[in-house]
Amino acid sequence: MRFPHVPRPRSLAGQLFAMQAVLIAVLVAGYALFTYVSDRSQAEEAARRQTMAVARSVADAPSVRAAIRTSDPSAALQPYALQVQRHTGVDFVTIMNPRGIRWTHPNPDLIGERFLGHTTRALKGESFTETYTGTLGPSVRAVTPIRDGTRIIGLVSAGIKVEAITKRVQDQVTALIGVAAGALTLGGIGTYVINARLRRSTHGMNAAELSRMHDYHQAALHAVREGLLMLDGQFRVALINDGGRELLGVTGDVIGRSVAELGLPAALTGALLSAEPRVDEVHLTAARVLVVNTSPVSGGERRGTVVTLRDVTELQSLMGELDSERGFTTALRSQAHEAANRLHTVVSLIELGRAEEAVDFATAELELAQALTDHVVSAVSEPVLAALLLGKAAQANERGVELVVSEESALDDGLLPPSLPARDLVTILGNLIDNAVDAAQGSMRARVTVTVFTDASGLVLRVADTGAGVDPAYAEAVFQRGWSTKPATASGGRGLGLALVRQAVARHEGKLTVAEADGGGAEFEVRLPLPTVGPAGAAGGSEPTRRHGGASEPALPALPGGDDV
Repeated sequence: MRFPHVPRPRSLAGQLFAMQAVLIAVLVAGYALFTYVSDRSQAEEAARRQTMAVARSVADAPSVRAAIRTSDPSAALQPYALQVQRHTGVDFVTIMNPRGIRWTHPNPDLIGERFLGHTTRALKGESFTETYTGTLGPSVRAVTPIRDGTRIIGLVSAGIKVEAITKRVQDQVTALIGVAAGALTLGGIGTYVINARLRRSTHGMNAAELSRMHDYHQAALHAVREGLLMLDGQFRVALINDGGRELLGVTGDVIGRSVAELGLPAALTGALLSAEPRVDEVHLTAARVLVVNTSPVSGGERRGTVVTLRDVTELQSLMGELDSERGFTTALRSQAHEAANRLHTVVSLIELGRAEEAVDFATAELELAQALTDHVVSAVSEPVLAALLLGKAAQANERGVELVVSEESALDDGLLPPSLPARDLVTILGNLIDNAVDAAQGSMRARVTVTVFTDASGLVLRVADTGAGVDPAYAEAVFQRGWSTKPATASGGRGLGLALVRQAVARHEGKLTVAEADGGGAEFEVRLPLPTVGPAGAAGGSEPTRRHGGASEPALPALPGGDDV
């Protein structure tokens, strides 16, 4: 079954063009009609003034009064009236006696007959005008008395035919129609140009489509959890959704404000102000890790920029944990290989009949691995940090770096409050250790020392290495995203670890410092405040839980071949 084709509604520009064209036509027609009526009224009024002036001039002429006193007034007055008629442009000048009997008329055959019109008011001494149909047809006429002193000796009527008045107006109407047609043409052309531009701007959509697009736009704007930011050509905020406000941490009315006024980090502000598109750039704010994409909007000229923001704070943390697990897996694979070699050694000793030496060899290996685990767990019994240290020790050993937990370290299980999640501690301590291992690798005595304890100020995490150290001039720059002494990777991932550490520390209102280590290299220290939850010995209590050992910091037992558990 075929359904009848439903025509698509006219576009908004087309609708506006039709309405504007009709409006202009109505306005021009109305103006033309008003002008015609006004001109007609003015023409009639001018005719009244003209006929009244002619009639009074004739009535006041001494020669007219003198001719009336003669026995045959028509003989003198008829030529005079015709001359006045020609010179003044009126259609007739009729001079009559008080009874209305004509002495003059444009048609001589009508002289001596009664005047067709009203004379009563004139006989009372009043001059007046009227429109009346006489022998020449409808005319606008003036009637005025002729006085001889106080006595009325005759009447004068001067008139212009309505037909002549209409002809005068028609000439004006012809000119008016030309002007109206020109105005209508110019208005139509102007309207077409304006609507052509509007059609391009609205892409030919009609009002219903634009309304529907607006509704969808508003719904999508508030439904999308990712941040959306639109900037105009001057990099002012033209639009921002709820996700964008949350991710950028801006409040209040920011529409119309420049990006530079939003108080964002310098690197992020620079990316938003850049005229070049940015693709999946990682930027840090005070509390989040954002992936930023920018795309310029152009339509023959730069109109603005569309910015999308994705929160990858949790993802970045999970990636850090995944990297740690990957490294730990690699270390375990290597250790499994070494363990297989040792097992073959034990089996070979037994086959050679040297069972006692085989037992001694196996026992020594087990004691060494257990000593490492016991040392870490006794110093840091918090399970997540202990597992992190064991894994990092294996990774460091694989890279030829000795990782030690100092004798000062002491952190009991259950001491950390829920407000300090283990994930943040992994981010902080894991990135500091990774950074230290990178710095120490290749040095003469490649060593990283980790110290974890609590005191009156809170939780203290300290990581020192034997690398080249940090130039005091760059003590602040090392915590900026992108700063690194190593060459950048293709993914641009260098220089993010310390920036993430700083972000996590700031999130918990802690303090992060870098200084020169005692044995050379760099020493990073993090202090995180802990809430006071109980008497001395509890988190935040007056007595520190740090255990003091000897002056030396013995290393974790060496891992033969990388074995740690």
